Amino acid sequence: ETRGARAREREVKIDNRKFAKETRDTDLPPLSLHYPFISSHSFIERDALLPARVTMKSPNIHSPRPPHLAPLRLLIPLLLLLPFTTCVDQSKFRTCQQTSFCRRHRHRKPRHHFRLDPTSLQFILSPSSSTDGAAAAAPAKTGRGLMSRFFGGKSGDADATEDVYVRGPAPVLEGSLSNGRERLMLAVYFQDSGVSRVRITEEGVVRWTSDDVVLNLEEMAMASSVEYLEGEALTPFLDEGGDVSNYRGLKSGDVTVLLKLMPFAMSVFVKGESIMSVNAKQLMHFEQKRDPTTREKRKLSAEDAADGASKKHEKEIVGYWEDGLAIYADGTREERSDNEKEEELKRLRELEELESSEEEDEDGLWEEKFQSHSDSKPNGPMSVGIDVTFPSRHLYGLPEHASSTLLQTTEGEGSKYKEPYRLYNLDVFEYDLDTTMALYGSVPIIVSNNGKHSVGLFYFNPTETFVDVLTDDEESTTAHFISESGVLDLFFLPGPTPSSVFSQYATITGRTPLPPLFALGYHQCRWNYRDEKDVYQVHDQFEEYDYPYDVLWLDIEHTNDKRYFTWNYDLFPTPKAMQNKLASQGRKMVTIVDPHIKRDDKYYIHKTATSKGYYIKKQDGTDYDGWCWPGSSSYLDFTSDKVRDWFASQFAYDIYKESTPTLHTWNDMNEPSVFNGPEVSMQKDLLNLAGVEHREWHNLYGMLFQRATHEGLIKRNRSATKERGFVLSRAFFAGSQRYGAIWTGDNAAEWSHLAIATPMLLSLNIGGIFFSGADVGGFFKETSAELMTRWMQAGAYQPFFRGHAHHDTKRKEPWVYGDETLKRLRKVALERYALLPYWYTVFRHAMTTGMPVMRTLWMEYPNETSLFHVDDQYFVGGALMVKPVTEEAASDIPILFPLADLWYDVHTLAKVQLDKARDNAGVQEITIPTSIDEIPVYQRGGTIVPRKLRLRRSSSLMTHDPYTLYIALTETATAQGEVYIDDEHTFDYEKGNYCLSTITADFNHGKYIRSRVEKGDTWKHHDGVGLVERIVVMGLEKRPKMVSVGKKETSFVYNDDTAVLVIKLPNVHVTLDWDMSLLF
Repeated sequence: ETRGARAREREVKIDNRKFAKETRDTDLPPLSLHYPFISSHSFIERDALLPARVTMKSPNIHSPRPPHLAPLRLLIPLLLLLPFTTCVDQSKFRTCQQTSFCRRHRHRKPRHHFRLDPTSLQFILSPSSSTDGAAAAAPAKTGRGLMSRFFGGKSGDADATEDVYVRGPAPVLEGSLSNGRERLMLAVYFQDSGVSRVRITEEGVVRWTSDDVVLNLEEMAMASSVEYLEGEALTPFLDEGGDVSNYRGLKSGDVTVLLKLMPFAMSVFVKGESIMSVNAKQLMHFEQKRDPTTREKRKLSAEDAADGASKKHEKEIVGYWEDGLAIYADGTREERSDNEKEEELKRLRELEELESSEEEDEDGLWEEKFQSHSDSKPNGPMSVGIDVTFPSRHLYGLPEHASSTLLQTTEGEGSKYKEPYRLYNLDVFEYDLDTTMALYGSVPIIVSNNGKHSVGLFYFNPTETFVDVLTDDEESTTAHFISESGVLDLFFLPGPTPSSVFSQYATITGRTPLPPLFALGYHQCRWNYRDEKDVYQVHDQFEEYDYPYDVLWLDIEHTNDKRYFTWNYDLFPTPKAMQNKLASQGRKMVTIVDPHIKRDDKYYIHKTATSKGYYIKKQDGTDYDGWCWPGSSSYLDFTSDKVRDWFASQFAYDIYKESTPTLHTWNDMNEPSVFNGPEVSMQKDLLNLAGVEHREWHNLYGMLFQRATHEGLIKRNRSATKERGFVLSRAFFAGSQRYGAIWTGDNAAEWSHLAIATPMLLSLNIGGIFFSGADVGGFFKETSAELMTRWMQAGAYQPFFRGHAHHDTKRKEPWVYGDETLKRLRKVALERYALLPYWYTVFRHAMTTGMPVMRTLWMEYPNETSLFHVDDQYFVGGALMVKPVTEEAASDIPILFPLADLWYDVHTLAKVQLDKARDNAGVQEITIPTSIDEIPVYQRGGTIVPRKLRLRRSSSLMTHDPYTLYIALTETATAQGEVYIDDEHTFDYEKGNYCLSTITADFNHGKYIRSRVEKGDTWKHHDGVGLVERIVVMGLEKRPKMVSVGKKETSFVYNDDTAVLVIKLPNVHVTLDWDMSLLF
């Protein structure tokens, strides 16, 4: 708060417009895209006249503040002298060793192994079983009713327990597991997509699960045919000498699930080949509910924890920083003393000794302390865990971590990391790189590829989870999952190709809907654009420099003292007029809405939420009160349907005053972030409205908050035509892809952060989070002109494209770096906008197939082992291969070219000269000279990429512009691609208002280029939409004599040196069928 006020005071002294004028040539020449045969363009047509500049009085920088925050204003001089942190304080966040459930189960094998009772097995698939996911969503019966002689139960026992949380198709097999002390229930499911599911739950006890808010029930349909296997039918799946009597099996299509009875284990086979093994290392554990009277002697009392906290903070606390450290009334700031650090180290050593001993680790079973925070654990220990082994050394996934896309080992001799990968959504202030620390989001998916099969595992558990990765031999890798609570719920994605794995995953957790086209343009953000004058100045400078952008963002300072859904009218006196001004020139705006609600009885959101009882509760039933940007705050329970519905209604235009249809939303701090909470988040023993502890749904909170916002932006438009909204979120879980975009959080202006962005985004795409990006230029610290150039070049080829900056940094808009840099940044922005038709088509393909937008090289070449580790070079869709430059002062860069295809430089259209002596197999590395003006981007032979080259100031002004088709030929002179068109902003495409053109080129046999169009049921051709003004053919080795459409010839130019053909004004549309003939 105080640093922000001081930063605004500094910024108000700078006339940005004057500064920009002084750092540019008076006559900035129009920029070219530097594509051959394309003349230079500035914005050749003004789409709308600039209205008269708005004038207003200089705003009052300081908003009125409530009395309880008044002491903060006195601290400004002292606080500004404090050092500005440059990296995360890792001591704020727990390790596995400091987490009792992880420490208990990481290195200790369970003493008692589970066995599956063969007499309890019930194969229950019948012709009458429903195959419709939604219809099969009724509660299932579990409990002693499934048991027979082994436990003395009978089918249909009256004490059977109803699991009211499980959803989806019914199981095909049920049975009982026991290790002599604990009894569990096993259910196996098969779906028509090839996915199999295994769910292990506690007998007689129903644990809360989140099937209803995570799973894609509409697409989860039961397999139509499943075969039960036993006896000699199992021989092909067993090692030599295997006892068939110790196994049972289920088979559907090419997929077989093999169950080992004693000790219990499982294997999944595809066409007779093992692709995954479960519990092969016998690490499965399932802590069951215990009698509270057995609490350990060493339990911590709440009073002790409170005493410790009060002794630590003997001074008056007036606030907290985002890193969780207290701000005191005397102007000082909390610092961890050397004694505290020494005590913590001593405690860690004690825990390590306990872990290595044979004693049972009772510490933290019933109550657990971390620093000054205590977790009461009223339900005791309820951890679950299991090991899954893959026949591959290459595992990917488990976002979000600032580390390589390829998962590295965390256990064993020579392991890369010493800590397991942690999945627990946290606000990590200035995160470190190359670590397994938890970050803002979690997706518990692993995808494996071994050159023969691509397979996946979705470990469906939203509680805090640690995952160890260990290699068994040269051929296999094991992932050991350890979760705090929940059930064991595993979805096996059998592949066998990358595209089938991602298609199967989409049927489980949902698809990425088409974003509105504007959301794929450039976004300009800063914490904070301080007032309307500032907004207009930034907007007008984009206009003046003919620099395309689509969205201008406002951070928390636009509100009335951090009350979301409000405006600070001192700074933004006419917010609706401001939005309309930008909208008149094709732009949108985004305002931030965070989940913490300022506790102020005069604030209508807080007053209503309190009266309705919609806040998360403490154990005593009172509303939870934590600290965030507004100070004292409460948090809505987004796990509740009625709370989500109510929150969505707050986006209505008559409630969110001064909002318009062109205003969209940014959800931040939704891990959730609580400055004075444990690990800068909520206590785990808080309760939702249903009485379920926060530990059970922590990783879901951010996703459900984004879902409520997403639904609110749709519901606010009450007309028959539903506009697509745009929501950006920092926190996420599996399924978040259904509700909007994600970004990688608070990165820094460092070359290392630019480099890590690509692996992080590739991991997010593996987790189904396709619409994602990293803040261009870095959020923290100052950005040099070279770093900004390289980051803008990389960001232009990543799905979400936003520049952002912290208020303590200098301005980072494109024009502040001088004329030469402005030219380079503008050039790459034009490249992005030219490719919007391609981006839009790729997103449509992602929606329908589940295939990532941003792809690792192995996804396109799954048999090419030399590409399995590569995460600094990637594909956008299947046509463009990109290699960002991430090193300072780089003069050249190595590029890997798969020899199975031809490659064309998108900047020169020249074919890359490769060594083809290896029979089109393998990969060739070529070191390419690179200038500061561009990064290497190559179009794959056999693809067609659409562009629009009459660029405007925003995407909405490009709708009626003509297309240029770039055809890159294979060695056999063929290519194929798609162009997708709809209205770019509504959900009418779901009703059939779309057009998909498949363009095919064949200069080997048919000598043609042709378009064949799939039109939705309600598609209406719009005049002027879809015109093709130019076709560029790369790799055509012979000059044609004539090009014609029907009987009409069309003009062309052929370059013998580059083997490039340009067909001019062919008078065809991508929205219509047509055939073009070439005569050689």
